[in-house]
Amino acid sequence: MPTEKKISSASDCINSMVEGSELKKVRSNSRIYHRYFLLDADMQSLRWEPSKKDSEKAKIDIKSIKEVRTGKNTDIFRSNGISDQISEDCAFSVIYGENYESLDLVANSADVANIWVTGLRYLISYGKHTLDMLESSQDNMRTSWVSQMFSEIDVDNLGHITLCNAVQCIRNLNPGLKTSKIELKFKELHKSKDKAGTEVTKEEFVEVFHELCTRPEIYFLLVQFSSNKEFLDTKDLMMFLEAEQGVAHINEEISLEIIHKYEPSKEGQEKGWLSIDGFTNYLVSSDCYIFDPEHKKVCQDMKQPLSHYFINSSHNTYLIEDQFRGPSDITGYIRALKMGCRSVELDVWDGPDNEPVIYTGHTMTSQIVFRSVIDIINKYAFFASEYPLILCLENHCSIKQQKVMVQHMKKILGDKLYTTSPSAEESYLPSPDVLKGKILIKAKKLSSNCSGVEGDVSDEDEGAEMSQRMGKENADQPNHVPAKRFQLCKELSELVSICKSVQFKEFQVSFQVQKYWEVCSFNEVLASKYANENAGDFVNYNKRFLARVFPSPMRIDSSNMNPQDFWKCGCQIVAMNFQTPGLMMDLNIGWFRQNGNCGYVLRPAIMREEVSFFSANTKDSVPGVSPQLLHIKIISGQNFPKPKGSGAKGDVVDPYVYVEIHGIPADCAEQRTKTVHQNGDAPIFDESFEFQINLPELAMVRFVVLDDDYIGDEFIGQYTIPFECLQTGYRHVPLQSLTGEVLAHASLFVHVAITNRRGGGKPHKRGLSVRKGKKSREYASLRTLWIKTVDEVFKNAQPPIRDATDLRENMQNAVVSFKELCGLSSVANLMQCMLAVSPRFLGPDNTPLVVLNLSEQYPTMELQGIVPEVLKKIVTTYDMQLLCGACDW
Repeated sequence: MPTEKKISSASDCINSMVEGSELKKVRSNSRIYHRYFLLDADMQSLRWEPSKKDSEKAKIDIKSIKEVRTGKNTDIFRSNGISDQISEDCAFSVIYGENYESLDLVANSADVANIWVTGLRYLISYGKHTLDMLESSQDNMRTSWVSQMFSEIDVDNLGHITLCNAVQCIRNLNPGLKTSKIELKFKELHKSKDKAGTEVTKEEFVEVFHELCTRPEIYFLLVQFSSNKEFLDTKDLMMFLEAEQGVAHINEEISLEIIHKYEPSKEGQEKGWLSIDGFTNYLVSSDCYIFDPEHKKVCQDMKQPLSHYFINSSHNTYLIEDQFRGPSDITGYIRALKMGCRSVELDVWDGPDNEPVIYTGHTMTSQIVFRSVIDIINKYAFFASEYPLILCLENHCSIKQQKVMVQHMKKILGDKLYTTSPSAEESYLPSPDVLKGKILIKAKKLSSNCSGVEGDVSDEDEGAEMSQRMGKENADQPNHVPAKRFQLCKELSELVSICKSVQFKEFQVSFQVQKYWEVCSFNEVLASKYANENAGDFVNYNKRFLARVFPSPMRIDSSNMNPQDFWKCGCQIVAMNFQTPGLMMDLNIGWFRQNGNCGYVLRPAIMREEVSFFSANTKDSVPGVSPQLLHIKIISGQNFPKPKGSGAKGDVVDPYVYVEIHGIPADCAEQRTKTVHQNGDAPIFDESFEFQINLPELAMVRFVVLDDDYIGDEFIGQYTIPFECLQTGYRHVPLQSLTGEVLAHASLFVHVAITNRRGGGKPHKRGLSVRKGKKSREYASLRTLWIKTVDEVFKNAQPPIRDATDLRENMQNAVVSFKELCGLSSVANLMQCMLAVSPRFLGPDNTPLVVLNLSEQYPTMELQGIVPEVLKKIVTTYDMQLLCGACDW
C-alpha cells in the first residue's frame, strides 16, 4: 500500500485542516476535552465538535485570530495542573479577539500541531485567498527546477524517461536516499494509477521528488521565518541566522552568499530566494553542524604551564589488540599520533642482537624493535600537532641496551629532544607554546649527587608497582612501599629533563618536597581511591605537578577506564587504550576536539588558580561558576544504517536516541527518546530535554542512536562533543561508527539552546520562622581562612556580593516574565521576543500602539494613547528589564 503522504507545502496543511483532526482542548480547571477540529470549506472559520454550545458559537472566525503560538506559552497552559504531562512540541494556542483570549490545544503528534500552526498562520495572512496565493508562482520555482532536471534527462523530448534514469537523478539530488526506496515509491505511484510499464512522466517525477526529498520538519521551520511564503528572501534568512542560529554581524550580503551557495534553482539565485531545497542543503551542510568551527583550530591560551592542560595520552601504544596476548605493531603509534595523541608509551626490554624491543612484559604479546618505533615517532610526532610530545619510557633494559636506546634516540630524534635542565628559580613547567616541536622523555633519572656512569633507581614495572602498593595499602602502610631496583646509565638519565618519574607517597609530602619537574604515575585503582577520598587535595596537587593515570593491569582485554573520573581531579595524562573503541574512547576523542585537536586542552580556571578550591565530587553547583541550562530537542534522524552483524529483523530499523551528559557527578545525566518503529530512513522524534550543567568547562554531550531489539539493543552511531563546542540553533549531528568513522549521510537534526538557570541556586528548606511568601535565595559564602587580615578584607565583600546576586536574580526573573508575556518559552532570546511581540504594536488601522525609542543607550518602549491591558504589561515588564540591566543588545 502507498505510504502516508508527507506534508510538503501550505496547500497540504490547508487540505488536512479541512479534513479535520482530533485535538485536545485544555481548560484552566485542569480539564481536557477531546474535540474534532476542522476548517470550514470556505476557510472563514475554525470549528469544533461536539460542543455544548450551538454550532454558531463553537467556532472562531479566522479574521479574529491575532496570532498562533507554539508550545505551552499561555497562562492556561502554565497554570494547568497537568501541564507537565503535555508535550511542548504537540501544544499550540490560538490567540483571538480584542481581549486576546486563548484557545489552547494539544495535537496527537508534533507533525499534526505543525500542520495547524502553519495553516492558521497562512490563513491569518491571506484569508480566503490563501489557496489562490499558493497556486501562484511562489511554489513554481521549485517545480520549474525539478522539471528542468527531468528535461535534461529527456533529451529527445519524449515526455517520459526510464525508471532507472529517474531513480538515479533523484539519488544524485539526495545521496542519502536508498535506490530501493525510490524504486518502491515510483511503483506505488504506478500501482495507484493502474499504470503498466516502468516509464516515468514529468508529473510523476515531480510528485515523487516532492514526496521523497521534502523533509516536513525543515519545511515547517522555513515557513516560521518566511513571512508565510514558500521560500526565504534575504531578510527572512537574516532573521533566521541572527535570531535562531546566533550569527553575529549578519547582513544581506552574507544572506545572498548563502543563497548563491546552496540554492539549486537558477530563478532562486537570480531573485535572492532560498527554496525548501536550498534551505535543506544549507542545514545539512557543515556550516550548520553542531560543532563550533572556531574550535577546529587552536583557540586556547597555549602559554600556561604544562601542568595546566589535559594531555591526550595513550597506554600501551604499541598494542593493536588486548594486552595479554595481542600483537604489537608500529601502526599503533601511527594511529595514535595521527589522532593527536601527545603522550605515547614505550615498554622497553632487552632484545636479541643487542637491539632493545618493545612489548608488554610478563605476557604473550609480540615484540617490535625499539629503533623502528623511534623512526615512526620521528616521522609522525608532529603530524597532527606542533605541541610537545611526551615519550613515557618504561625501561627494563640492561645497561648495555640502555646505551643502544640512547644512541637511537639521539641519532634519529636529534634536536627534537628536549634536554634543557629545569631551573630551580621557576615554580612551574614551561608552556606548550615554548615547547613546540620538542619531544620530552618521561622516565627515571639519577639523583644529582650520583657521580658514576650508572646508578641505582626503582623499577617502573606498572603491574609490579600496583601489586606492591595495593598490598601495602591493605596492610595500612601507604608510605613505605618497597620496589624493585635496577641500574640506570647516566646517558639515558641525561635525556630526562622536566618529566622525571618519581614514586608518589602522599599529598602533604608532595606539597612540601616534590619538584615541579617531577611526575608521578597512578594506577587507576589508586587514582580512584584518591579521587573519592582526597578529591580537593588531588585537584590542588595537579595545579603544579603532572599526574599520569594508567589502566589497571587487570584489564587484560585492554578495556578503558572512564577518563572523566580523573579529568575532574585535574589529572593531565590519562592514558587510554586507543585500540579499544567504545564509550570511553568516544569521550577521549570528543574531548580533545575542542582545541584544534592539538592534543592539549586548557583546564578550567577553578582547577588552575592557586586561591581557588574545587572538589571533584561536588553534587551541587560549583561556587563561583554560573550553572547553565542546556535545552536539546531531538527533531529527526536521517539515513540510519542497519547495525553491523544484526540480521534477525532484515532491513528493519527501530531507532531511538540517548542524550548523555558526562562531567562532574552533579552534571551526569541521560535521557532517551521514544522508539520510532520501522523507520531508519527519516524517523521523527520531536522530543525535548533539559539538563543543568554546573561546570560547563568539564561537561560533554554524547548522542547515541540505538536499534530497539527484543534480543538486545544494537549500536547504530554516536557523536560526542564538549559542551563548550556546541553551536546553538538548528543543527545537524554527523554520526560516527563504533570505531570512529563518519557514517555517510547519517545524522540527527536537533535544536540546541543554552540559558542561565533561573532562581540562582537550590532553594533552602524553609523553617517555621521563614515567611512562606518570600522565596529563599542561595548566596555565595566565603571560607574562613583563619588569617585575620585576609578574613577581615573579605568580610567586607559579603554585602556587595549579596547585592550582585539580588540584581542578577531580579534581572533573570524579569527576563522570564517578559518571555512569557511575549508567548515564548524560557529558551527564547530577546531578539525572538521582539519579533514575536512586534505585530501586536500595530492597531487595526495600522497606526502604532507602541513605538521603540532608539535614541537612548538601550531601546525603550513608549505607549501611544489607549492600548489593551496585555500591551501595558509587556511594556512594564520590558522596562523592568532595563532597570535591572538585563537587555543585551
